[in-house]
Amino acid sequence: MIRLLITIITLSISASLFAQESSSSSVVRRRDNDQRSGSSSAPGVTQRMQSRLGDPSESSVDDSERQWMRVIYRRLDLNKDANAPLYYPDEPIEGQDNLFRIIFAHMADGSLKGYEYLDGREVFTPEYQVKMRDVLDRFYILYTEAKGSTEKNPRFTIEPADVPAGEVLSYYMVEKWEFDKRNNRMKRSVEAICPVLHRSGDFGGEDVRYPMFWVKYSDLRPYLVTQNIFTNDDNNLATATYDDFFQLSLYDGEIYKTRNLKNKSLMQLHPDPDDLAHAQDSIQERLEGFEKKLWVPSLDELAARREAAAEAEALAAADESENTDGVSTESSTKSARKSTASRTKRGSGASGSKAKPAKALKAKKPKAPKASSSSAARSVRNRRR
Repeated sequence: MIRLLITIITLSISASLFAQESSSSSVVRRRDNDQRSGSSSAPGVTQRMQSRLGDPSESSVDDSERQWMRVIYRRLDLNKDANAPLYYPDEPIEGQDNLFRIIFAHMADGSLKGYEYLDGREVFTPEYQVKMRDVLDRFYILYTEAKGSTEKNPRFTIEPADVPAGEVLSYYMVEKWEFDKRNNRMKRSVEAICPVLHRSGDFGGEDVRYPMFWVKYSDLRPYLVTQNIFTNDDNNLATATYDDFFQLSLYDGEIYKTRNLKNKSLMQLHPDPDDLAHAQDSIQERLEGFEKKLWVPSLDELAARREAAAEAEALAAADESENTDGVSTESSTKSARKSTASRTKRGSGASGSKAKPAKALKAKKPKAPKASSSSAARSVRNRRR
């Protein structure tokens, strides 16, 4: 009996050891497979998050499958109500941070890469990658070396009060519009974001804009998905994320440049403010109407267009009739006034001609004013009788 118990205990111990070895070997194999496949995740980004968002390299579209593409540069003014979720709260409150604090924190710990700001020539390669130490020194931001910081992987600790989140009042954004003939749809995506510092000069005056660095949206997106924000004042629940804000195009940004051969901004191409506004509106209309012009409208759409055209024609005709009636009424009123005035002038002229000789008679015979009296009239009538 004792031997049987010893045998059972020995078998159970060996089974448990075998299970542990198999589990450890499976973990090692999974890591080896991940390393062989070449998939590496940035610090703080889990495998689950990557699987949820998808690998950008797999979802990218080849140039041969693109039918049309246009690159747009926008300026997001944080003073506008639509862009307020990117700025507020300006200080961390209940675990909520604004967009710049998120970008700055992940760049300080080395989990996010930034690239040099080039005017119209954005290059996201390692040779144009900025060093965080240079950024901090360039914009006079106080910092200290963090624990575990090395020359190859520097890390910095920055106090929340020293982060210039209140001075980042706008963003530059690279937006790409492309038509994918594989899926037969128009795609609008954000390529990169650049925070812009607004600082006044030594003698005051208007703020000077200092573009800091470019950040690829694909690198920033995993950190934006986890941060909930308010999108409007009517709902006090943070039901959306920063990623929803950009994916749904809830921002309001004016177009200040389009990619062109001369690498000129719209202000350089259109110095006049009215021409500049017209160019911005026309570009936006062409972008929004490009996909609609590619397809033949259905019968229902054609009927709706005809009804809309008929209503527009009816309204135009009604306006023209009102205008013509008003003009005819005014012309008739003017003609009536003119005829009345002419009649009045004629009447006044006739009465004046009759009164003038009477005045002359009175002037000639001032001593006999009763010459035209009623007695003289009666005497004449009596004579006729």
